[in-house]
Amino acid sequence: MEKVKSVILDGEEIHVFNSAIYLFETNTTVTLELNVIVSEIVTNKYKHVDNLIVEIELEDGRMINSIMSVTVMQGRLPQLHIFCDIDDLDEYKGLSILNENNSSFPDIEEGITLEEIRKVEMPLEDITLKLKLPIEQVEWLRKLKKKEVTDMMEEFLIYYRKNE
Repeated sequence: MEKVKSVILDGEEIHVFNSAIYLFETNTTVTLELNVIVSEIVTNKYKHVDNLIVEIELEDGRMINSIMSVTVMQGRLPQLHIFCDIDDLDEYKGLSILNENNSSFPDIEEGITLEEIRKVEMPLEDITLKLKLPIEQVEWLRKLKKKEVTDMMEEFLIYYRKNE
């Protein structure tokens, strides 16, 4: 199976942890399909996008440029499924051809963990805490900027997790 060197979505290169590119053949159509393991940040960015301008560079130097559809795949790791119909098989020589009878779909999640992905791109999320504190502490916290409270909580959580 061909290896993907880089993927650019709408002009932005994304970090690809693993991928599989292949042709999927049915009775009526052939589609170019690319499955990629990416960060949670990337899946969140593209989960509401239907079509993208995609540039795929293969390790053999070939470039594939197309407007393609994108969906977020459900699995244990964040994953995008990028695909488009194709007309000319000759343009894609060397790519594996799969169909619904193949049981040999590539497992691109093998050997990768969510922890490894998060070391490269850690998603940040907002959280709201409801606390009951003495009024003096509440007044002091309200005077702080959001970043100061965030930094303080992050340091506290790191310290707490190391010492539990």
